[in-house]
This record gives sequence, structure tokens and C-alpha cells, in this order.
Amino acid sequence: DAGTGDWRENWALDGLKAEVTNSDQGMNFRAGPVPRENASHAVLWTKENFSGDLKIEYEYTRTDEATQYVNILYIQATGNTQDGLPKDIAEWADQRTVPAMSVYWGNMHTYHISYAAYGGQPVTDDYDYIRARRYRPDISPKKNGPILEPDTYERTGLFAPGVPHRITVIKQGNELFMMIRNSEKEYLAHWVNTDQPPVTEGAIGLRHMWTRSARYRDFRVSTLR
Repeated sequence: DAGTGDWRENWALDGLKAEVTNSDQGMNFRAGPVPRENASHAVLWTKENFSGDLKIEYEYTRTDEATQYVNILYIQATGNTQDGLPKDIAEWADQRTVPAMSVYWGNMHTYHISYAAYGGQPVTDDYDYIRARRYRPDISPKKNGPILEPDTYERTGLFAPGVPHRITVIKQGNELFMMIRNSEKEYLAHWVNTDQPPVTEGAIGLRHMWTRSARYRDFRVSTLR
């Protein structure tokens, strides 16, 4: 998806307060404006589901000046059938019009990579982080999922507002790789799922927490053979 055509052809939106528009520069995605209001979260989902190992590529440019909250990439999300939900998340989208975080980690099997991430309190220095999780809605108590090793990458020096970043994510077997490039640097993050069930199929999602916004272009998913 080049990001310049109608976004509705390839994507479905969770979040009534979100705004998605297309321009010749790409797909502009803005979450709702109210901090700490669940209705102001937003998630874009691919309409297509993908199976097996895969590569996700896209250009990401921050269009906010935020010093709080996160962006998340969801990799192969499916519903928790153990609780009676359909595996295909599109079949229960009506339950996500208010896209609270708990609706996702409490009801979906997926990998989650948070990036351009600044936590819940305003950041006053150069702190940011990248972190991967595996959601486990099938175990109790339900919480936001085990963190994959080697835990958290911090102070990456990436994701300044207005700077295009080329992101490549590979899921191969029990490993995740995330390569991020801009005009000045390259950065590689790597995680291993050592003790959680594998993630093998599902939709790809882009989450913006409340107040966050960015532009996406040239979004591509390739399955690895």
C-alpha cells in the first residue's frame, strides 16, 4: 500500500475518534485528542490475514511532538477462541469501537512491538524505548503479555518528528528482528520467544495511543518461504 490511495481498500479502523487521511505523501493516521481516554486510542488493521514467517516493511514519519505514550506494531493477531471469540479479529470489530489496550492484550494472541515510545509520564531528556511482547489472553490473570528477551532497547536516538524512518520487521520462527533506518543511522533490535507459544497467523495492526500521530507510506507484507 503506497498510502496515497483510499486507505479503506486495505485497512480497517478501530477507534471512533481517530482520523485517517491520504495524500501524495502517504497515509496520515491520528489518534483521538484526549490523553488517558480509552476512546482516543486508535488501531488500523490490515484486512488481509497472513500466515507463517513474514517480512513487514514501511516508511514511518512522526507528525506529533509527543513526549508521552507509544506506537505499537501488532504482528499476526487472532482472537482468543478459548473465550468464544472468532479467530478472525474482523468478525468482532464491533467490540473494539473503544479500543482500550486491555481489549487487545485480554482477547488477542499476537506479538506487539512498541516503538517511538515514551512511557506514561512526559520525557524531559532523550529517553525512548523499543520493546516486544507476546500477548497471552489464554492464561490468568490476564495482563499485557510477557516481555520477550532481551527486554528493552533504550535511548535509540531515533524517531525525531518529521524524519522519515524505513522500518523492516521480520518474524522468522521464534525470532523477531526490527531494522530501522533514517538518513543518519541504522538500528537493529532482536528478540527471541524462548518460552511462549508461537504466533503463526493473523492480521497486522498499527496502534497509536491517545494523542499520537504519524504518516505511513509504502507498506508491504511479504510471506517468507
